[in-house]
Amino acid sequence: MRKLSTGTEFDRGLLGQHCWLELANGDRVDLPVDRWTEGCDLGDTVLLDACDGPTLDIGCGPGRLTAALARRGVVALGVDSSPTAVRLTQERGAVALRRDVFQPLPGEGRWHHALLADGNIGIGGDPVELLSRLHELITFDGDVLVELEAPGQGLRREAVRLLPGRSGPWFGWAWVGADAIAEVAMRAGFRVDWTTSRGHRWFARLERA
Repeated sequence: MRKLSTGTEFDRGLLGQHCWLELANGDRVDLPVDRWTEGCDLGDTVLLDACDGPTLDIGCGPGRLTAALARRGVVALGVDSSPTAVRLTQERGAVALRRDVFQPLPGEGRWHHALLADGNIGIGGDPVELLSRLHELITFDGDVLVELEAPGQGLRREAVRLLPGRSGPWFGWAWVGADAIAEVAMRAGFRVDWTTSRGHRWFARLERA
């Protein structure tokens, strides 16, 4: 999917190595590698507790959420462009598919929930386009559960690349603050049902408008 990169830098991050996004202006955004590779925390339970039916975990990474849902008896499918991510998810005993979210996916229109955790609302650099795609994947009464930036961050789009290692290609990424999600959601045919926080992490549930 239009995520980080399927190159070796992202794969190393999935395996626990420190990595970050470099912005065109030279700024650096560290990636939460420890959270990707460890067990679920209190923030993750916000997402997990909201899933009571078939769930797509978009950009599943090494599969902590996909596997946690499976342990709860919830049908869950992890989707990621990285073969390493898919393999790690499967090693946790969960089901995962190597696929771009904009490509055809199993069960389109029949998923109850779609997860965008760990900043995956930024996939492709266009949150409206991404949410519009998820609109096609969920049921008429389904929802999107999304992790956001803290209030005050607004909507930000940047060209980024993944480091360390060899300089990879630049690609689009986005960040959406809790204060900006209502506008983004509306443009994609959703409305915000609730927002909440756990520690420094912010979340929202989006339902069809």
